[in-house]
Amino acid sequence: MCQMSVVLEENDHTEPIMDGVTMLETTADGVRMSAFFEEPKLIPGVQVIRIDFLNGKVFLGKPIPMILEDKNG
Repeated sequence: MCQMSVVLEENDHTEPIMDGVTMLETTADGVRMSAFFEEPKLIPGVQVIRIDFLNGKVFLGKPIPMILEDKNG
Protein backbone atom coordinates (compact mmCIF):
# COMPACT_ATOMS: atom_id res chain seq x y z
CA MET A 1 0.00 0.00 0.00
CA CYS A 2 1.13 3.55 -0.67
CA GLN A 3 0.21 5.83 2.20
CA MET A 4 1.59 9.33 2.46
CA SER A 5 2.39 11.83 5.18
CA VAL A 6 1.10 15.36 4.66
CA VAL A 7 2.96 18.37 6.02
CA LEU A 8 2.29 22.10 5.91
CA GLU A 9 5.29 24.16 4.81
CA GLU A 10 5.48 27.80 5.94
CA ASN A 11 8.55 30.05 6.13
CA ASP A 12 11.08 27.17 5.90
CA HIS A 13 9.22 25.32 8.69
CA THR A 14 7.19 22.12 8.27
CA GLU A 15 4.30 21.07 10.47
CA PRO A 16 2.91 17.51 10.33
CA ILE A 17 -0.78 17.46 9.37
CA MET A 18 -1.70 13.79 8.92
CA ASP A 19 0.08 10.43 8.55
CA GLY A 20 -1.16 7.38 6.67
CA VAL A 21 -3.11 9.46 4.16
CA THR A 22 -5.00 7.26 1.72
CA MET A 23 -6.93 9.96 -0.20
CA LEU A 24 -6.05 13.54 -1.11
CA GLU A 25 -8.32 15.89 -3.03
CA THR A 26 -7.76 19.49 -4.07
CA THR A 27 -10.85 21.68 -3.84
CA ALA A 28 -11.64 25.36 -4.34
CA ASP A 29 -11.48 25.72 -0.54
CA GLY A 30 -8.14 23.96 0.02
CA VAL A 31 -7.00 20.34 0.32
CA ARG A 32 -9.15 17.53 1.76
CA MET A 33 -7.52 14.33 2.97
CA SER A 34 -8.45 11.18 4.81
CA ALA A 35 -6.76 8.16 6.37
CA PHE A 36 -7.99 4.79 7.62
CA PHE A 37 -10.17 5.09 10.72
CA GLU A 38 -10.04 8.94 10.71
CA GLU A 39 -12.57 11.55 9.66
CA PRO A 40 -11.69 13.50 6.50
CA LYS A 41 -9.84 16.74 7.21
CA LEU A 42 -9.95 19.95 5.14
CA ILE A 43 -6.99 22.31 5.29
CA PRO A 44 -8.38 25.60 3.95
CA GLY A 45 -6.46 28.10 1.84
CA VAL A 46 -3.60 25.81 0.82
CA GLN A 47 -2.48 23.95 -2.28
CA VAL A 48 -0.13 21.06 -3.02
CA ILE A 49 3.35 22.55 -3.41
CA ARG A 50 5.27 19.34 -4.14
CA ILE A 51 5.17 15.58 -3.68
CA ASP A 52 8.19 13.53 -2.58
CA PHE A 53 7.29 10.05 -3.82
CA LEU A 54 10.55 8.50 -2.60
CA ASN A 55 9.93 9.54 1.02
CA GLY A 56 6.12 9.43 0.86
CA LYS A 57 5.43 13.09 1.70
CA VAL A 58 3.02 15.66 0.33
CA PHE A 59 3.92 19.30 1.04
CA LEU A 60 1.11 21.84 1.34
CA GLY A 61 1.55 25.61 1.33
CA LYS A 62 -0.10 28.92 0.58
CA PRO A 63 -1.22 29.33 -3.04
CA ILE A 64 1.43 30.65 -5.41
CA PRO A 65 0.07 33.48 -7.59
CA MET A 66 0.16 32.65 -11.28
CA ILE A 67 1.51 35.19 -13.72
CA LEU A 68 0.02 34.85 -17.18
CA GLU A 69 1.95 36.09 -20.15
CA ASP A 70 0.26 38.47 -22.56
CA LYS A 71 0.80 36.76 -25.91
CA ASN A 72 -0.67 39.70 -27.82
CA GLY A 73 1.93 42.24 -26.75
